[in-house]
Amino acid sequence: MTPHIAVPPHTGSSPLRRLVVLRHAKSAYPDDLPDHERPLAARGRRDAPVAGRLLAEADCLPDLALCSTAVRARQTWDLACAQWGTPPPVRHDRRLYAAGVADLLAVVQEVSPEVATLLLVGHNPGLEELVLALAGDGLGDLLEEVGAKFPTAAAAVLAWHGPGWRDLTPGTARLTDVMVARGRKD
Repeated sequence: MTPHIAVPPHTGSSPLRRLVVLRHAKSAYPDDLPDHERPLAARGRRDAPVAGRLLAEADCLPDLALCSTAVRARQTWDLACAQWGTPPPVRHDRRLYAAGVADLLAVVQEVSPEVATLLLVGHNPGLEELVLALAGDGLGDLLEEVGAKFPTAAAAVLAWHGPGWRDLTPGTARLTDVMVARGRKD
């Protein structure tokens, strides 16, 4: 998918902020492993670096990343950020594992206002529902695209103007881009 450039219209003196929501790449399903411990599948190991490159090409590199503690999310983060010159700080937060919209938003709202672009690495259905809840509108048919399917290794970019992350609430952002990473099959 081609990155979109448009951002929400500027209203007042609040800075532009972006929330980049990245669903972990495709995971494996080994026997006798708890869900939290499932690693990436071969396809996930191919797709996660592509997600990192797509974010760099779209100029969506974060100032801070919040990542679920699940193995597949941490591996997605490690492979994606390895594509960047200097990765930003990352906080691994157990609250992001299997979280719903309210819990995800609460974690995001704790972020310092100095962070302009925040990356959230986690899981569905919570991430898809968060994107749909926060987006008051979207460019083209992006909202319908996310509502139909937010696959593994997909990233959604939400843009909004606000003084701090605590001010991000449902319906206040614009969905400006959706990227789906697919790596080359060996």
